[in-house]
This record gives sequence, structure tokens and C-alpha cells, in this order.
Amino acid sequence: MSDLTRRNFIAASAATTAAVMIPGGVFAQGSDRLKVGLIGAGGRGVGAAIDSYNADKSTVLWAIGDVFADRVNGAEGTLKNEMKDRYQVGDRKFVGFDAYQKVINSGVDVVILTTPPGFRPGHLKAAVEAKKHIFMEKPVAVDAPGVRSVIESSIAAAKAGLCIVAGTQRRHDLAYREAMKRIHGGEMGDVVACYAYWNQGGLWMHVRKPEWSDLEWQMRNWLYFTWLSGDHIVEQHIHNMDVCNWALNAHPVKATSLAGRQVRTDAAYGHIFDHFATEYEYANGVKMLSMCRQIDGTASRVSEHIVGTKGTSNGNTSIKGEKNWRWEGERPNPYMLEHRNLVNAIRGGKPINEGRQVAESTMTAILGRMSAYTGQEVTWEQAMASNESLMPSKLEFGATIPVPPVAVPGTTKLS
Repeated sequence: MSDLTRRNFIAASAATTAAVMIPGGVFAQGSDRLKVGLIGAGGRGVGAAIDSYNADKSTVLWAIGDVFADRVNGAEGTLKNEMKDRYQVGDRKFVGFDAYQKVINSGVDVVILTTPPGFRPGHLKAAVEAKKHIFMEKPVAVDAPGVRSVIESSIAAAKAGLCIVAGTQRRHDLAYREAMKRIHGGEMGDVVACYAYWNQGGLWMHVRKPEWSDLEWQMRNWLYFTWLSGDHIVEQHIHNMDVCNWALNAHPVKATSLAGRQVRTDAAYGHIFDHFATEYEYANGVKMLSMCRQIDGTASRVSEHIVGTKGTSNGNTSIKGEKNWRWEGERPNPYMLEHRNLVNAIRGGKPINEGRQVAESTMTAILGRMSAYTGQEVTWEQAMASNESLMPSKLEFGATIPVPPVAVPGTTKLS
């Protein structure tokens, strides 16, 4: 594990040159176009492609890939209309489990990785090995082996001078960035507690069709299967935990969680939980209280709250205390800013690499899930050392993939 240390990661990042470098050619062999390949053509993928289009006039969409043909065709209809002459996909539309590799090999400069998170580590590894710059949605893994793989790929990307930008868009939001600058500058004193919330109603579900295999049904309802999404504490709540990790410039060292599947119990919703409440503790003794829920008819709250010795903050628009502050500037769409910052980093030859940061925030969420599923306190070291791989051994349509049972705290074992 010594090669995965933060020290080595920083050293690898520092070793990159300051010259403009896009391995394989600067903007497609001298062109000012930046060719973008989309891997994962669902709603988030289409949104990310449009954000890339709006971020910089040099970007063109060059290739699309997805496991499902209907997703590729649906994305094409929307993106042609949005991008006009900057939609340059032509016949570079790829379908199947190897579509990601075909997009990577299609002559692109940048890949957008927006498939279900279970696939992210493998897709990132392939993109880095092919010397592509990367935007990848959060979370970036669903288990510890996946997190370790992402960290290894991030180190390799840093050594190669490649950019990795992650879909934790609060890190690119101008208000969040200004608030964090002030928090890190001591305007709230020392951070002594954090609170993270993502409580809302239920989300979409596609009723199973008779012709769908186990695999197709699960992939089309990927939110509800831990091997694909990581459970909603990982897939969704990662945003709020990432803000708390950011405020503390650290990750937790242990977690104790209680959670369950109380309302969303129908088999159509897979096997994930519908609520979590987790206490995290950091190395300096600071604790974060985390809550997330997806139950209709319940109170909604999506926010963060940071407590310091001299004030409090919501992490983005205000600080209240000895030094009051409120954000009053313009606030461009942070989803677009992620892609603008990526393009600017590529052009400027100053690679940015958010791989380690998003891997640690992903692992923070997985740590909470592990504690919830087992009913035990789980340490960071235990979680990171886990060899439990959630990805099925055989991925092909028609394959029988039984749904794992719902975890039972107190009887489920830590792998």
C-alpha cells in the first residue's frame, strides 16, 4: 500500500512538466478542437456532454458509447440538437460492454465517464493507459478494491501529466471555493464539528420487462443495486461528505452507522437501504454527523453545516460569527465550470488531478455503508484493506445474476 500514499501522489503530480502537454497530440495534431468522447449515454452523460459544450467553444463531441443501443440513439437526438455543428460523432457510436474501449480508441483527447459507478475504476484505468484526459462522475467506485484502483490510476495520470476532474461540482462552485478559502484561513477558528445531509423522497424506477435478463434489469435500475451504485449513501450523499472532508482537509478514521430498508421494500427496488445515519470521526477527534434518506413524504434537506470555534458556515454562501461574511458575487453553473476548468488546465499545461480527493470521499461513503451493513464500528484501515469486490464475475446479456439479499446489521460480516 506504500505506493498509494498521499506523499507519493503529490510527488507524482509535482513531477509533471509545465509545458502544454496532451499525450498523443496537442488538440488533435495542431487543431484547436478538443475531441470529447462520451462513455455512458444516460441522463447524466448527456448533461455532462452539454456542460462540456457550454464550457468552451473548442470542444466537439467525437464519439459516444453505452452498453445499450437505445441510450446511444436517445443521446444522439438530444446532443445533435444542442450542439449543432459541434456534434461530430458520425459513425463513431459504439454499443456493448466494450463500447468504452472503442470510444477511448476513436481519436479523442478527453473522455467523459458517466456509466454506473461500478464500472468507473476499469474505465478510468483504460483511459489513463491510453493517455486521455478525463472527466469522471462521482462516485468513482463501489468497493475498496475499486477505490484502490482509482488511486493507482490517479497516480499514473499525475506522472503522465494527464488531467482528471471529478463530478464533485461543489469543488468548482465559486461560492463554496470562497467559503472554504475563508474557513481554511481561520476566519471561523478551528473546525470542531460537521453535519452532512441528503434527505429527500424516492427516485425513478423502471418496471422490469419480460424480455430483460437479470443483468439488463439491474443495469437499467442501477440505483438500487450496490454493485452498480454503492447504495445511495455512496451514489448521492458523497457530495455532502466531500464538503466536510474539504473543510477538514482530511478523511475520517472510523464510522458507526445505523440504517435500514424500512419503506422502500418492494423487490423492484433491488436490495439497497432507504435511510442511513452515520457518525464519522476524524484523526483530530472532530466528528461529522451524516444523514441521508430516500423516502417519499419525509422532510427534505440537502446541505452541509460546519461549526468552528469562532463561527459557523453552510460551506458556501455565509459565515456567521466573529467575522460575518456572505457571498454576493455571480455564481456560474458549477457543472459547467468543472469542464471549463478541465479545458483550461489542458490548454495551460498545468494538469489538475482530483482523483485522490474523490477516491477518498467515495471511500468515506463506503466506510459508512460498511458500518451500516454490518452494524459494527469500522475503521478506515479496515475498510481500505477489504478485498470484497462487488462486481459480478460475468458481464454479458443473458447471464443470471441473482440479487444479493438485503444486508442485516449484526449478522452481515465485514469482508
